[in-house]
Amino acid sequence: MTGWNYADLWETIAGQIPDAPAQIQGSRTISWGDFDRRANGVAHTLLEAGLVEQDKVAQYLHNCPEYLESMFATFKAGLVPVNTNYRYTDDELVYLWDNADAIAVVFHATFSEHIERIRDRVPRVRLWLWVDDGTGPCPAWATPYETAAASHPGRVAGPWGRSGEHLYMLYTGGTTGMPKGVMWRVDDHIRNVVAMGVNPRYRDDPVDYQVTRDLVTQPGLVGLPACPLMHGTGCMSQLIVLSGGGCVVTLQSPNLDIEELFDTIAANRVNTIAIVGDAFAQPMIRALEAEPDRWDLSSLFLIASSGVMFSEGAKAALIGHLPHAMIVDAFSSSEAIGMGQSVTAAGVDSGTAKFSLGPNTRVFTEDHREVQPGSGEIGMVAVGGFQPIGYYKDPDKSAATFMTVDGQRYSIPGDYATVEADGSITLLGRGSVCINTGGEKVFPEEVEEVLKEQPSVVDAVVVGVPNERFGEAITAVVQAEPGTSVDADELIAAVKARLAAYKAPKSVVQIDTIGRAPNGKVDYKRLRRYAMAELGIES
Repeated sequence: MTGWNYADLWETIAGQIPDAPAQIQGSRTISWGDFDRRANGVAHTLLEAGLVEQDKVAQYLHNCPEYLESMFATFKAGLVPVNTNYRYTDDELVYLWDNADAIAVVFHATFSEHIERIRDRVPRVRLWLWVDDGTGPCPAWATPYETAAASHPGRVAGPWGRSGEHLYMLYTGGTTGMPKGVMWRVDDHIRNVVAMGVNPRYRDDPVDYQVTRDLVTQPGLVGLPACPLMHGTGCMSQLIVLSGGGCVVTLQSPNLDIEELFDTIAANRVNTIAIVGDAFAQPMIRALEAEPDRWDLSSLFLIASSGVMFSEGAKAALIGHLPHAMIVDAFSSSEAIGMGQSVTAAGVDSGTAKFSLGPNTRVFTEDHREVQPGSGEIGMVAVGGFQPIGYYKDPDKSAATFMTVDGQRYSIPGDYATVEADGSITLLGRGSVCINTGGEKVFPEEVEEVLKEQPSVVDAVVVGVPNERFGEAITAVVQAEPGTSVDADELIAAVKARLAAYKAPKSVVQIDTIGRAPNGKVDYKRLRRYAMAELGIES
């Protein structure tokens, strides 16, 4: 064997539980046997179109069964899936697909007009697979996905076979630069993510799919990604569900609809959901406060979140309504899985940005000294073990993020933290948005969490704006409760009561909406420009 591969893993599961549900959306239920057969048809279509080993296939889709099914197909054929942010503009899409060397694109019908505008700018793409969503007919230049899915029910593999060295590529669209393709060997990804989420035998045992047959003798958990599959949190959480023989339930609305979410959890007896911090938790809390007895959510025992800070207050409120569940707040990113986690359950307060270190996690200073517990020193979080091999076509950024310290290779994506006396870490934030004010470093997330705890504040972002005296002046951009305004002096005083005075905003500006992306993240550059305009500061 040349390493674990998702195609072989899921084919083994399909052989074990062919009649069990693998995916559900609305009235559609796709069994494991059909999941396997349909993915064979799509893989066959990709190979018939002339794609060769490790060619890239983009998923330009809202959450739907075809998303994970087409990923299954790429793994079967020895190709590489490429996530695509469906909110991207024309130029962003062209950049992504060109940078990724995409040869095929699987897309929802609603994006047909968008693709029409840019198709001549991505001449490398030779196959377009159209997924019907009821918004219009299949264009002449595309192939209906259902035709592909029905084209070849038998097992499909490329003439080059399958390998654990084949890639799973996850583009991380940052607020600090152009999207970067994080390259994971499939074997490394399974040894990290599936071993952590399903069973450590995938990390520790020799590659033998008898392990899978031993572990999957009946249907597994029912999972639901409330956040988009196009982002790491949504997708990786469901790769875990599938790899345990479970069923992935996707919502029908392309936007977060809390009533649909809770209706779907109740109807399908969902066990675990993936969300992204307060952006998802707060509307869930409001719905449960308004109608606490409306939904039977007793099947839900795990709420997983990753990618952004998740406030202690929101966690406590959510557990207050769902005391039978627990929240696992994973400190991970697309290029660094397993840095740490925080668990919240009834009677257990985890705190905001407080994480227990993962087994392969260290905190290093910039000169690569290890930060000692309780020292108060700030360092960068580094995680070893099975991690990505780098960024696609970007050796400089790869060298800056993936480095060797004392003979051990680490992923160091730029998250700063202190190490407490008990060995836990307090996350301060990403260094790329750190504010330098009067010679002091301030991490925005630390201040944002205090602001978001104030009753008048729905959401908040902290940026640094040019200032003659301080270099950068800390400025809060605040989204208030609808129809209200915030008291700037009260907010500044609240921060000073909790944090050092130099961390408090010098100014507060209000905005209708912070405009978080579906993964809960924000565009700091855009909000900095907004703050400067509101304050009359020229760029």
